[in-house]
Amino acid sequence: EVQLVESGGGLVQAGGSLRLSCAGSGFSFENYVMTWVRQTPGKGLEWVSAIKWTGDTYYAESMEGRFTISRDNAKNKVYLQMNSLKSEDTGVYLCACGGSWPGGMDYWGKGTLVTVSS
Repeated sequence: EVQLVESGGGLVQAGGSLRLSCAGSGFSFENYVMTWVRQTPGKGLEWVSAIKWTGDTYYAESMEGRFTISRDNAKNKVYLQMNSLKSEDTGVYLCACGGSWPGGMDYWGKGTLVTVSS
């Protein structure tokens, strides 16, 4: 059974940083695309970033330069380092995985809440 468990969310002031983690199990982590998506009050479901099995990374335009995605295949984890956070970054951040690209969202975690106070 594929499982994705996010952690690292919390309350942070605008301009601050958070590092989210997602632990995967039940699949060949190193062969999957790992993706972060967020659910925000203003924009609904929004694609944030993805990292392929090759290590190639992709970002939504509004996150480019502020967010960094990385993966540790030895630990079956993917991370999202978020800097210079804004109030509009508030939302639930979900981790997803998939076996193909483009896409990479066959399975989803339950998410972790990020709240940015202004």
